[in-house]
Parts: sequence; C-alpha cells; structure tokens
Amino acid sequence: MEVIKVSVRSLVEFILRSGDIDNRRGAGSKEEAMQAGSRLHRKLQKRMGAAYRAEVPLVIELPGDGFVLRLEGRADGILEEDDQVVVDEIKGMYKNVLKLTAPIAVHLAQAKCYAYMYAVKEGLAQIVVQMTYANLETEQIKYFRESYAFDELKAWFDDIVAQYMVWAHHQHTHREAVLASISDLEFPYEYRKGQRDMTASVYSSIKRGERLFVQAPTGIGKTMAAIFPSVKAIGMEMGEKLFYLTAKTSLAEVAMHSYEILRAQGLFFQTVAITAKEKCCPMEQMECNPVACPLAKGHYDRVNDAIYDMITHEQRIDRELIADYAAKHQVCPFELSLDVSLFADGIICDYNYAFDPRVNLKRYFGDGVRGDYIFLVDEAHNLVDRASAMYSAVLMKESFIHVKHILSEDFKLHTRKKEDAQLNLFEIGEKNQKEELADKQRSLISALGKCNKVLLEYSRACETYQLLEDIEVFVLKLSMLYRAFENYLELAREIPGREDVLKLYFDVLHFLNMYELRDDGTVIYSEQLPRNSFMLKLYCVNPAAKLSACLAKARATVFFSATMLPIHYYKELLSNQPEDRAIYIDSPFQKENRKIFIGNDVSSRYKRRGKQEYGRFCQYIDAVFCEKPGNYMVFFPSYQMLGDVYEVAVEQGLEDRMQIMCQSANMKEEERQAFLNRFSQQEAVV
Repeated sequence: MEVIKVSVRSLVEFILRSGDIDNRRGAGSKEEAMQAGSRLHRKLQKRMGAAYRAEVPLVIELPGDGFVLRLEGRADGILEEDDQVVVDEIKGMYKNVLKLTAPIAVHLAQAKCYAYMYAVKEGLAQIVVQMTYANLETEQIKYFRESYAFDELKAWFDDIVAQYMVWAHHQHTHREAVLASISDLEFPYEYRKGQRDMTASVYSSIKRGERLFVQAPTGIGKTMAAIFPSVKAIGMEMGEKLFYLTAKTSLAEVAMHSYEILRAQGLFFQTVAITAKEKCCPMEQMECNPVACPLAKGHYDRVNDAIYDMITHEQRIDRELIADYAAKHQVCPFELSLDVSLFADGIICDYNYAFDPRVNLKRYFGDGVRGDYIFLVDEAHNLVDRASAMYSAVLMKESFIHVKHILSEDFKLHTRKKEDAQLNLFEIGEKNQKEELADKQRSLISALGKCNKVLLEYSRACETYQLLEDIEVFVLKLSMLYRAFENYLELAREIPGREDVLKLYFDVLHFLNMYELRDDGTVIYSEQLPRNSFMLKLYCVNPAAKLSACLAKARATVFFSATMLPIHYYKELLSNQPEDRAIYIDSPFQKENRKIFIGNDVSSRYKRRGKQEYGRFCQYIDAVFCEKPGNYMVFFPSYQMLGDVYEVAVEQGLEDRMQIMCQSANMKEEERQAFLNRFSQQEAVV
C-alpha cells in the first residue's frame, strides 16, 4: 500500500494559511531567521533541565482510501512535570515578542498536532501545549500555555487531517494513473544515430543514482533522449519528481513540447513551467502587497481552490494557463505556479530555482528537506558562469552613501514635523510607535555610516584592485547593519526610497550569506571603477563545492550539452567528482552533409569593428541566403554590434531580397517568443 509522507509543519501551513501576500513586512530573510532560530532553540533547550527532552521525533500513520498518510515531525521539547506533560514549540523571531497577545495560529496548530501525536503514543487523557516565543536578538521570551483534554484535541486533529485527506487522495489516484501510463510507453520516434546510446546511459545513471555528463552534438534529439528514460525511471519508482533545468525560457518550451509528444503516446504526466515573478506578474508595477495589488489581498484565502481546480483539470501547465487560472480565482500567478508544482510530476524551470541560494525553491531544496528527484540540466555549459554568479556577491560603496542620505533626509523631515506637532491624547499611542521607529531609523543610519567608513579605508588603500585576505572587521559591521535593517523594516510600512533601501538590504544579506559559504574556490577583492565608483566583491571562482550540496538533493543528475568540451573542465567546475560518468555522442549527420564555412577576412574583434567591416558581414549573409533561401539566425557578441550590422544591411538593400528581423535587448517575454515563432513558419527569415 502506498505511503504518502507529509510533515506536520507542511500540513498545517498548507491547510490553515490565510490572508494577504505582503512584501512590506520587512524582515525578509526566512532562511536567516531559521538559522538564528536553530541556534537559539538549542540554547533554550539546554536551559530547561534534565526533565526536558529536546527534538523528540513523532510519527503517526492514518489510513486513507487505498493509501496510508504518514504524518511526521519533531517536537522541540517534551517536559514531564509532576502532574502533567507539556509539549513545547519554540519559535524565534525578530519582532518584539512581548507585544504578542496570543500565539500565531499556524504555530499553535503545529504544536497541537505534536501534542495529539504524543498523547496517542503515551495514552494520555490530558496534555499541555506551550508556545515559546523568543526574540532572536535580545532573547526575550514570552510563553503561552493551554491544557487540552484528549477528546477535544482529537476532534480538532481529525478535522485538520480530513481537510488534507482530499489532497492526499488526489495525490494517490494521480500517482496510480501516472505509473499505469508509463508502463507501456515507447520511444516516440525511430532512434537517431547515438540517441539510443544516450537514452540507455541516462536510464542506467538514474538507476544507479549517478551523475552523468553527456556531450552530444546538435541534431541528435538530446531533449527527448533525456526526458524519455527519466519518465520511464519514474515509472519504475526510481524518482518522484523530474526537474528539467534550463538557462533560457525558450529551452523550456522545447521540454514542454517533448512532454506533449509523449502524452500523444498515452503518457499521463503533469508538468508545470515556473516563470520568473517579474515575467508573469499582470500588474504594471510589481508590488506584492494588498494595497498595490488586488491579487495579493486575500491571496491565501483563495489559492487552495485555484490549485485544486488546476491540478484536477490540466496536465500541461504553462505560463499562459497559469495566468488564466490566476485571473479566474484572483490569485498571484507566480505563487500559484509554485504551489501547483507540489502536485506536478515534472517541473521545468531556470537553473536559479534549483541552485541559487537567493531564489531556490525552499519547499524542495531548503535545509532539511529531502526528496527523490531527478535533475536534467540542459545546455549545461551555461551553468558554470551562472553558478559562479549565483555564489558571488557585490557591494558598492556609493549605495551605502545613497541610502544613508535618503534615510537621513527622511529622519530630518519627521523630526521637524514632530517639533511642530501639537499632539492630543488620542495620538499618544501613534506617537510612541513613531518614536520607536525613529530610534530604529537612527540606528540604521549610524550602522550605514560605520560600514561606509570601513569601505572608505579600503578605497584609500586600493589604486586599481586589491585582493583582501581578511575582512572580518567589515563583516562584523555589516552584520550589525543587517540587524539594524531588520529592526527598521519590521516597523516601517512606508519606506523612503523603497527600491534603493530594499536593494541594499538584500545585497547585504546576500553578501553575508555568501561570506558564510566561502571556501578555497572564493576570492575577495576591491576595485576602483569609473565615475568614482568603488566595489567590494566576493567572487566564486569555482562553484563545484556549492553545487554539490544542491546536487546531493537529487537521486541522479544528467548534464547535457552540444558544447561541453573538454568535459573534464566541466566535471571539475560543476561536480568535482572524478568518478562521475561521461559519454560522447557523434553527430547523426553524414560528414558530406555538413559544411562549415569560415570567413577569414572578417572579425568581430573590437578594434576591427566599423561600417566597412559590417558591410563584409552583410555580403556573407547575402551570399549564403541567395545560394539557399530559408530561415537563418545570425548571432553577434553584443546587441550594439547587432544593431549596427542591421543598419548596414538595410542600407545595402538586403531587405529587398529577404525578411530581416532584429532582436532588441529589452524584448518582453511575449515579444521574444513571437520572434522565435517566426522561424517555425514557412517563410524565408534572417
């Protein structure tokens, strides 16, 4: 019988969530709070004495229709006092815990689940739930205690579980349909040369739980040769989710099309494409709060209905479909796509969502989260530079000065208003809040100044660039700045220069996080830039060690590309595991059908660029097109050069013989897709 596992925290957060999306709540780093909270948990647990058992694992299995729901978690503490048993749940937060008047509903629900599970295990008729809230900086503590009779707790627990059983039943029946559809699935084409070898290698690597590097030329059908054996492996229960990771949105469409081909062969397999928030937001300006966005207001009250509607009616879930369902249910399309992915069999997304610590999908790749995943990394040669950028961090000195100036001017303005104001008794409460915010703002301004002072010292010591061996003093100041940001943003609702302030806040957070992750593959340097700009950069030269932690989340990973030579270079920078397998696939095309022409009298080197050189480029383009009319793409090293050559092509009259399309640097996603779609039509386009 199938066992469906879910954590207590995931269950209560999914069933009981409600209210708005609100990015104004300031304290933005859940990961940072969780890390600090874990440290404080351990500290508080040690203080509780010998009668306190910390981190008590709890499991309960609940029968469903053809499956078993296994609910599991870990209580922060069990305290056996003289006449009662207390289940303790500890929550760390940056806000003032002394102002709390009641436990937060989702936190209390998590503790009540643990209390019920422990009461069942020990046969208790009565049990006490204690919520322990602790401030992560001051370590101030506030307790809430309530005693529950077993029957009362059971009625509440049964209701929560009954709500989740609807979702678990869908998951069970869906999984049965998926496995049944895969059993007789056949490769949809006649195998091309080398394609069968790649398919077999991918399947065997998944079966063995290995990493595989595939160098295969364009034209072999790499996408299908990677997806088909991965789907078959899932059919043999060697994986529960298939992640197709890409560098570009256009590559995601290729993967979606491959799944469609397999569905035409009888595959039942739900796939969702996750698109960046800024690309799928329907608002003119992306502000994720209930004041600016009607979709954010009450989003969590409606989103579960939207999820269930979509997952029970659709298999191919792309950006357009998500937008339709989001509009129907009035929810945020980006958040909807993330939630729907929990129920999908295949997820298609950018590298960032698996590997970038700032935006990776914490529900799959967060600390302590385990899953049985298969990674397919398309155009894997791109991942080296992308990963290096993900684990690098930059701070600009002028950003500190700019934000300090914004906040200082705002502080002066409010100080003048305060001096001029005649407050009545009704306004005293608001006055106290404003004074508390002013204190936090003053501390933030001071912390910005201290960081800028250290950066000024670095700048004076740096003529061009300078490697820095020890920046501990600056990191200490930066940590204090981060805390000052957290305290200020927790109270501030209207932030002056909001975008600039938040950008520096997140830059500081990212720098601190990357500093914690630094290793032998990291260097730190300062550099003087044009226009009196000064930069401090933490640069990840070799991302292999960081990527390894992400790759460990997967059962197997397949890296494939047409340009991954020398392969040992990519193995060193992406995995650094000499034992990883690598295969080379020959081109499926006959040599006599392949032509490589080299124009040795032209160059894209900067010193050669100019109208005369671009004229020769256009002569080559014209000659190739006239010899064999059709659809062609011409690639250039920069948008500037692309535009310059296009102007020369127009001057030379190439548009009289062919349709010429010129990509622009600021194309929106829809425009980019329409641009690419032109090349699938039966017309001659360059």
